[in-house]
Amino acid sequence: MSQFKVITALKAQANADKAKALMSLDLLTTNGVGIGDHTANDFLKDASESLSLLVKAEDTLDAIERYFPEDNPSKVLNG
Repeated sequence: MSQFKVITALKAQANADKAKALMSLDLLTTNGVGIGDHTANDFLKDASESLSLLVKAEDTLDAIERYFPEDNPSKVLNG
């Protein structure tokens, strides 16, 4: 049972990171207010960090789905 709780928490964190990254990228690309006093380097750094967070979150969610399928959360698959 505690394995399921850990996986649930990891999945929730990955979904939160994904939402945060998408929100940040949306602000940076569609809303001038989201840019504020940023220089071009700050803007690119923020966009790159947001994209990296999105990729990491997606990879985490993919791994959870592959190795800890929702139909049987106590079953761990061997790659």
